Amino acid sequence: MFLEDPAISYAGVLAMFVAVAVLSWLMVFAIRRMAERHQVLDIPNERSLHSRPVPRGGGLAIVAICLAGWFCLSGFPAGEDWLGVVSYGFGATLIAVVSWIDDVRSLPRVSRFAAQSLAAMLLILGYGAWSTVSLPLVGNLPLGWLGLPVVFLWIVGLTNAYNFMDGIDGIAGCQALTAGLGWLVLGQVTGQENVAFLGLLAAAGSAGFLVHNWSPAKIFMGDVGSAFLGYTFAFLTLKAGRENPRLCLAGVFFVWPFVFDSSFTFLRRLLKREPVFTAHRTHLYQRLVVAGWSHAATTLLYTGLDLIGLLLALLFVAYPDKTDWLIVVGLPALACGLWILVVRQERKHRPPDIRMSLEA
Repeated sequence: MFLEDPAISYAGVLAMFVAVAVLSWLMVFAIRRMAERHQVLDIPNERSLHSRPVPRGGGLAIVAICLAGWFCLSGFPAGEDWLGVVSYGFGATLIAVVSWIDDVRSLPRVSRFAAQSLAAMLLILGYGAWSTVSLPLVGNLPLGWLGLPVVFLWIVGLTNAYNFMDGIDGIAGCQALTAGLGWLVLGQVTGQENVAFLGLLAAAGSAGFLVHNWSPAKIFMGDVGSAFLGYTFAFLTLKAGRENPRLCLAGVFFVWPFVFDSSFTFLRRLLKREPVFTAHRTHLYQRLVVAGWSHAATTLLYTGLDLIGLLLALLFVAYPDKTDWLIVVGLPALACGLWILVVRQERKHRPPDIRMSLEA
């Protein structure tokens, strides 16, 4: 099993992380050259936050690293949990293939949703649904038959949310780096070695990709990478949560800025009767950039929020019933603080005549 020998835990993890990150960096470099050669480019439009054509598809390296490592670690096809191994492997491959096709030539929304739904059902077939979740101040909450739709919505929702949030340089890669490290730690602490190893692969693969994707980006992740990462983190939450109900919510904490931003924006557009599934520039992180923040500054802000979520998740799991109020008060306060920051920056960025008319 992964890191079973304590003598090699720290040195082994560090060496493996560096090796995978370097491999990812080399793979992304090769993908970038091929994308330039074959004109697989992201062309700016009125909704874009970049001003020049940029190669895309760098997420293919993360996909290849995670899937190869997953099958090798699991001993497929001889492993005991062969159904679970196959369900994630095939589901993640389906997400990656359909998303790559969408990167190259746009697919209808219905086709993407059908593929995501099938991939979600594969995970449910392999691992089942949550029977119980653990909530702050509530404790263990039985879900019963509701576990099935909750897990389905979680998988499909996070797959799309991660894709929606991949709109500026570095943001999706940094989120994957922090969330992957979180699963590395929690998987190891709770004895779920496969979870820890897949978290390490996602984090290290994203670190190598970030060298090319940091602002100004030389290549974009593409839907192939962002949808795959969203699906993978949804899977890790499902798998870990089946063993320990507190890990269901911990998995949400690891990606909470993406979950909050995408959910807040979806509901806001829905209430304003705007088309919720069409491309736009009204996510909170997009509004910050439009208000004058750089890609790097916005990404660092969200990464800081990611790290706070990681810390809260570790405390929530390590100290049951002792950190509930910190969770209940802390995360909503951070979410409100992000929204207030965006609104204040937009007001500062408005031309003087518009500000005066609004104040009047």
